[in-house]
Amino acid sequence: MNSWHRIAVAGLLASAAGLAQTPGALEADPKGWVDILPVPSLKGWSRGGIPPTLPLKDYAGWKVDQATRTLLCEGDKLAHEWLRYDKELSDFILHAEWRFRKLDGEPRYNSGVFVRNSRDGVIWHQAQTGLAGAYLFGSTLMGGEAKRLNLREKMTENRVKPAGEWNTFEIRCQGRTIALWVNGAVVSEFTECDVPKGYIGLEAEGFPIEFRNLKLRLLPGDH
Repeated sequence: MNSWHRIAVAGLLASAAGLAQTPGALEADPKGWVDILPVPSLKGWSRGGIPPTLPLKDYAGWKVDQATRTLLCEGDKLAHEWLRYDKELSDFILHAEWRFRKLDGEPRYNSGVFVRNSRDGVIWHQAQTGLAGAYLFGSTLMGGEAKRLNLREKMTENRVKPAGEWNTFEIRCQGRTIALWVNGAVVSEFTECDVPKGYIGLEAEGFPIEFRNLKLRLLPGDH
């Protein structure tokens, strides 16, 4: 069993055992949140290539189902891109629920949720989605220089549910701290972020994934 499968199995066992739960920000205080689920035309959102120099394909599979209030990325294997919310933000909490469509076999599901990205995506901070666990990584600024960030080894526990089940992320960006809350607990935290503001977004990376309850709450200092 390779390391990826060991992490995934450990996460499933922990889930079965029942992990300690703390309420998320939306549950604790449902007031003051803005629904940012895209409309079918995706007005207010823009597609961008990953990496930024990659030309966009004609089709990446972003679809909004107004009846179920979900955003689907069909996971076109030829398209690697992100869908950017076109409002620059500094301090906020992003609530996002997601699930992978269950596929045959044991694919290494992959996607992510972005915060404080530069508009072109050169600087980015991603909350990784996948059965191996959720954690923060990216390409950020440290001391004025662009550096890679990967907090996978510092992830406190794997709280991600199996493919086909809904997961909840809450990402709090406040000052120099980015904290990732997953299904009841903070599992990854970056406390030295020198990027004070940026854009949020969702990643398309070859696997069908759904998003729902995309909600944003601005914190004092942002407007």
